[in-house]
Amino acid sequence: MKKGLFALSMGTFALGISEFLMMGILGKLADDLGVTITEAGHLISAYATGVCVGAPALLFARKVPLKRIMLVLAAVIAVGNLFASLAPNYWSLFAARFISGLPHGAYFGVGAIVARRLSKPGYEVAAVSFMIGGMTVATLAGVPLGTFITNNFTWRIAFLIVALSGVATLVAIRCWVPQVKGLLDLGFKGQFRFLKTLPPWLIFGGVIFGQIGLYCWYSYIDPQLTDVAGFSADSLSWLMVLAGFGMFAGNLIVGRLGSRFRPSALSASVEACAIPVLLAFYFFGDVKVLAVILMMLGTAILFGSGSPVQSSIVGYAKGGEMLGAASIQIAYNAGNAIAAWIGGAVIKAGYSYSATSVIGIPIIMLGSIMLYILYFYRERKYGVPE
Repeated sequence: MKKGLFALSMGTFALGISEFLMMGILGKLADDLGVTITEAGHLISAYATGVCVGAPALLFARKVPLKRIMLVLAAVIAVGNLFASLAPNYWSLFAARFISGLPHGAYFGVGAIVARRLSKPGYEVAAVSFMIGGMTVATLAGVPLGTFITNNFTWRIAFLIVALSGVATLVAIRCWVPQVKGLLDLGFKGQFRFLKTLPPWLIFGGVIFGQIGLYCWYSYIDPQLTDVAGFSADSLSWLMVLAGFGMFAGNLIVGRLGSRFRPSALSASVEACAIPVLLAFYFFGDVKVLAVILMMLGTAILFGSGSPVQSSIVGYAKGGEMLGAASIQIAYNAGNAIAAWIGGAVIKAGYSYSATSVIGIPIIMLGSIMLYILYFYRERKYGVPE
């Protein structure tokens, strides 16, 4: 079981570098490609759009063994990032980023189901957190390494490393992930049946609004740390290590709490913690020590709010488990794409980089409220469906 979960986490490790590397190299990439920071930020949106397009493809894979789906997705991770490493210009990199995003939501969606099947009863949230833990390790080690390589050599090597990680994931899944029980087939239309109930929509709303609010800030963490806090570009490598540590700690802590609290209440409370953190970043982000501390708290919240609902949505999506789990990633990355656009629009309008840390606070409040509604509406009394 542990080998199987480790193999799944290798894939989220590769996806973590692919997604979050952009935040640490945005300035360098913009210079190399001859585009503005705002245009470089659209490469984040390209990846997120790929996630939103790729995840619904699972609707046509309900009869395919889960392990086979995971193998195909690992192969696409490798191919997409190989294309990115070879991209000759901005638009080809834009297309490669879109391709790289295609397997992301589907991988997390199917991976969450497989992780739950490999876990002991009562430890489903912990198993999903372990799988997601690969992404936090990526932010702790892989993204800083990619940032260092970009600043000292070229971003192409960084994306090549992600491609090789995808190959390693494919081999590990093939060797260590067992064949698990398939899903109940209710037909094509049956996969949508769960969407007639309220809880999934509250989860999707809580996720997308929470992500928009947080990613308005984090999408532009590079210029906030360099232009506002005054760190040098060379410092971004170790700053990304600290940001990754925050993500790692947030995911680990919330994973441990997952067996003690209802998922909706836990995610809602973690999201709500972002409000004072982002407000403080706006006022004190020009103080180096405080900027670093607040960045780590912000990234802990960014990841800590994810695993509880990533696990619980499977229980609410009977007959459409893959669609439900993948839709969480659609919500995450739709939020990311919208947030990068909002943050870029704020900067383009002439506001400071610091403004991106507060523009999303009202949106976070909305997301947290929706998850609290789910808690009081259902989970406080009935819990989460198995």
